[in-house]
Amino acid sequence: MNKADFISAVVKTGKYETKAEATKAYNAVVNALSGRLSKGSAKDRVLRLPELGTFKMKTRKARMGRNPQTGKAIKIPSKKVVSFRTGKNLSTSL
Repeated sequence: MNKADFISAVVKTGKYETKAEATKAYNAVVNALSGRLSKGSAKDRVLRLPELGTFKMKTRKARMGRNPQTGKAIKIPSKKVVSFRTGKNLSTSL
């Protein structure tokens, strides 16, 4: 499912009358989520949505890897990543 399919599905639920309204709601949720995860201390970089799950910002450490084509060792730099852990309601519905 891509963004357009998701917005169409939201409109079909009847909560929004037009795709434009659903798109605004989608963008607001994405902006709130990314804003929360990108700012503040480590404690603030957690977003818990009880029905859905928990989003958490983590820093992946730098490590050594291998170039698959040449087999040569390369250094992979540290990177910030978002992890997601499903909530109980979502897990049981799957």
